[in-house]
Amino acid sequence: MAAFDWLSGKVFKMVHGNNLVYNTCWEDPRLDREALEISSKDDVLVITSAGCNALDYSLLRPNSVQAVDMNPRQNALLELKIAAAKKLNYDDFFQIFGNGYHPQAESIYKDTLRSEISNWSQGYWDKLLKKFFANSKRSFYFRGTSGGFAKMINFYIDRVIKARPIVNRLLDCQDLEEQRQIYHNELHDKFWTKSLRFFLNRDTTLSLLGVPKAQRRQVEKDYKGGIVQFMHDCLEAVFAKLPMTDNYFWRVYLTGRYTQKCCPEYLKETNFEQLKTDAVNRLHIHTNSVEDFLKLYRGTISRYVLLDHMDWLSDKYFPLLESEWQAIMEKAAPETKVIWRSGGLNTDFISRVNITKNGQKQSLDSLLTYHPQLSNQLHEKDRVHTYGSFYITDLAA
Repeated sequence: MAAFDWLSGKVFKMVHGNNLVYNTCWEDPRLDREALEISSKDDVLVITSAGCNALDYSLLRPNSVQAVDMNPRQNALLELKIAAAKKLNYDDFFQIFGNGYHPQAESIYKDTLRSEISNWSQGYWDKLLKKFFANSKRSFYFRGTSGGFAKMINFYIDRVIKARPIVNRLLDCQDLEEQRQIYHNELHDKFWTKSLRFFLNRDTTLSLLGVPKAQRRQVEKDYKGGIVQFMHDCLEAVFAKLPMTDNYFWRVYLTGRYTQKCCPEYLKETNFEQLKTDAVNRLHIHTNSVEDFLKLYRGTISRYVLLDHMDWLSDKYFPLLESEWQAIMEKAAPETKVIWRSGGLNTDFISRVNITKNGQKQSLDSLLTYHPQLSNQLHEKDRVHTYGSFYITDLAA
């Protein structure tokens, strides 16, 4: 077991240490908006990922959004989005980040966007801009490690099980009952083959999706049937229980592009002027860990969006989890809210976290007020539906 864990860790580090992992965010910001109640007085910290949700929160006109990520490639993507929002018209902006392809992407970058981004990001996009955004045969949303996995799933749909017409009908369904019947009667058995189940059960495959071994353990500890059954049930919820009409997460994953009616808020034409003139100016990008950023930050944070990264720290990096929460507590404003997600059905490791407050060692749980009813209500509506649980908490002053 130790040898397998070691190998899994090496593969995960190789994948995540050298690549753009997330080309789009896989957390539903509609839930976050309701959970966080962001106002003009709030300073928001969010782990950057692909930057979609940082832009979404910025449209709510908070005082600031601090986007923090240890992977500079993720921050380079957000920098490119901000530069494009500032400098391009809506049609070009949507073609690049909505369609994932623009025939003039390289010249637009060189002539207009390059001077707007940091030196590190310039070096990154100088090498990859043309490959990622100017290739008509492969959308940007099939790039990066998670995009590479999406490409493989689309190959499986198109060439192996030949189910593209069924998938397209499912995505375009306007009626939930019809959608449910298409999934159960036409797609389910065709899609869930033994070979796919075997493929999804490999740690190497999960690495492409950004799922470390510690998070897999969180799922399998609580979920009957393990990781593959969890994925099966997640997809059933997405395709048979939730409307596809505005599910831009799965549309882009299964087609490589958004539509103007089915896309993130930052890509909607009605929001573009505000994005260009106001929202992007509220954003600040930091290549750092959450803890180290907070130690350097001079202000306070009233809204924390921790995604699922505590799952990553819950095992052998547990001391880092405690020191991160110490930093969160020290920079928390009055009436602070913290939200996070987990692959598991519960984050029982939180009860083991101890921090120092007012000179005394205290259990983190004693300082958090949970809102399980609202969390569960929102989690059921999650359009992504790939997490086992969702948490909304208030942090004691």
